[in-house]
Amino acid sequence: MVAAGLWGLLAASSLLIGALVSFTLSPNRRTIGLVMGFGSGVLISAVAYDLVDESLKIGEPGAVAAGLAAGALAFFSGDLLITRHGGADRKRSHGEQDAGKPKAIVLGTVLDGVPESIVIGLSLIGGGGVSVAVIAAVFLSNLPESIAASTGLDKAGFGRARIVRMWIAITVVSAAASAIGFGAFDGADPDLIAFTQAFAGGALLTMLADTMMPEAFEQGGRAVGLLTVLGFAVAFALTNL
Repeated sequence: MVAAGLWGLLAASSLLIGALVSFTLSPNRRTIGLVMGFGSGVLISAVAYDLVDESLKIGEPGAVAAGLAAGALAFFSGDLLITRHGGADRKRSHGEQDAGKPKAIVLGTVLDGVPESIVIGLSLIGGGGVSVAVIAAVFLSNLPESIAASTGLDKAGFGRARIVRMWIAITVVSAAASAIGFGAFDGADPDLIAFTQAFAGGALLTMLADTMMPEAFEQGGRAVGLLTVLGFAVAFALTNL
């Protein structure tokens, strides 16, 4: 359980790293978009091979289908609620932020990251090694989100110490989610594990289509398509190591 939490902490640490990169290097929108495109490709591969494919190996197809649908609906509903409370542009690095934005960013990032973190814990069940592709996917998908949100909040005048504390808190929550993913499901029914993995896959795919990929293309331009394929290829190679 401790190991699962530490792996989750490592994967989520890119949230804090992204904030520090934002403050020190001030990457432009195109760079953020390209990184986001690469991370999207990594996530797509992780969903296909480390979540859905693995789910089908341990559970019934019905459990996998139900998990995908439930995850997609859960993210869609949560994202809609967060959007109405000011979190629609949490991945954007430009524009003014309103006073409620930090709370919305926290909720939005937790919504994005908790399914990923739980899967990290699930991957350790049964004595198996952690999935390198999933760790890479979570790390890379968090990085541009943190850079973008930190840049936007910094421009709006929020204190940098306050922004860093926000990311530290979310990183700790993500690590706890990984530990819970291992502790709560160790020895659970295979169909339940398959459902949970597919749930995370459905949530992540919806997140990619609704928020991450549109924002990547808007900021990074047409080259984002190439970076997405590269990210997919790198993650696929890691999966088959």
